[in-house]
Amino acid sequence: MTPPHTDAGFVRMPEEDFEAILARAAEKGARRALADVGLEGPEAAIDIRDLRTLLASLRMARRTAWQTVVRLTTTGLLLALIAGVAVMLKVFG
Repeated sequence: MTPPHTDAGFVRMPEEDFEAILARAAEKGARRALADVGLEGPEAAIDIRDLRTLLASLRMARRTAWQTVVRLTTTGLLLALIAGVAVMLKVFG
C-alpha cells in the first residue's frame, strides 16, 4: 500500500488501496453485525439455514390457514344456498 498524499486538504490514494480498505471495513462490519445478533462462529451458517427453514414453514402455515378459511367460508355459503333452495322447493316436507 502506498502512502496517501494530501492535496489542498484532501487525501489521495490509489483506487486499489481504497478498494482494499473498503473491503476490509465491510468485512469487519459484517462480522460485528452478525456477532451482535448472536450469529458468529462455525455454527452461524447452520443457524441461518435453520432460521430460513423456520420462516419458510411459517409462510407455508400462514398460506394454508388462509386457504382453509376461504374453503370453509365457501363451503358454508354453498351449504346455506343449498339449504335455502331446499326450503324454497319444500324438499323436506
